[in-house]
Amino acid sequence: MAGTYDDRDGKIWMDGQLIDWRDANVHILTHAMHYASSVFEGERAYNGKIFKSREHSERLKRSAQMIDFEIPYTVDEIEAAKKAVLEANGQSDAYVRAVAWRGVGQDMGVASARNPVRMAIASWEWGAYYGDAKMKGAKLDISKWKRPSPETIPSHAKAAGLYMICTMSKHAAEAKGCSDAMMFDYRGYVAEATGANIFFVKDGEVHTPTPDCFLNGLTRQTVIGMLKERQVKVHERHIMLEELEGFEQCWLTGTAAEVTPVGQIGDYNFEVGSLTREIAEGYEKLVRS
Repeated sequence: MAGTYDDRDGKIWMDGQLIDWRDANVHILTHAMHYASSVFEGERAYNGKIFKSREHSERLKRSAQMIDFEIPYTVDEIEAAKKAVLEANGQSDAYVRAVAWRGVGQDMGVASARNPVRMAIASWEWGAYYGDAKMKGAKLDISKWKRPSPETIPSHAKAAGLYMICTMSKHAAEAKGCSDAMMFDYRGYVAEATGANIFFVKDGEVHTPTPDCFLNGLTRQTVIGMLKERQVKVHERHIMLEELEGFEQCWLTGTAAEVTPVGQIGDYNFEVGSLTREIAEGYEKLVRS
């Protein structure tokens, strides 16, 4: 599969039925396009099975509720739709994108309670999110944008509007030759990358930011479980920028990123060490088991 994302062969599930990829369109006055009334999930299928599939579907439903709409499909119906998409596209290893949004209707202002909620699921083949970074470690910029306070936005929803500053941060990072950017939170603590959670290693112990104003990723939770199974102590806490100088290793976690080593953040350097490799390899085995 190649080409732009609107011009490909295959099927997309949309509002309860499979349709041709090129026909999966929405009207220009769709509410979500103007006011970001949209939530989504990024998932990966390995050997025909979506890792943590049901947890993703449940989170999609919760995210919608957090931004004040109800997805008109049950978790079981969403699960069946994802399976149908993979089968229709003949894929066993693929990225799966589920998205739900307020569509076009009687409302075209900020309020949109009368507009129908729509949903779609697509799948495509997608390799390593950070290219060859799994071997040598990704290079990260430090973003000027901060993750907002939970008092200003539902920060635990996987909502489209929350990613605007992520896009801006990643574009700025790529312009500097970096793969991504690390973001602080509104208080100045280390938060996450633009689409992945972050972990650090010091003296055989792991430190990771407390997800109190950003998404507690499913991959993050999985990796913390793996570390604890290996009797590695995990500190979930607030981390200041100057602490990076004392950390030896660093990695990112996310559905797209999987477990990706980090070699540099700004002026701070890290080794792609043994624990990083062990967790990356262990995660690869887990998702394919």
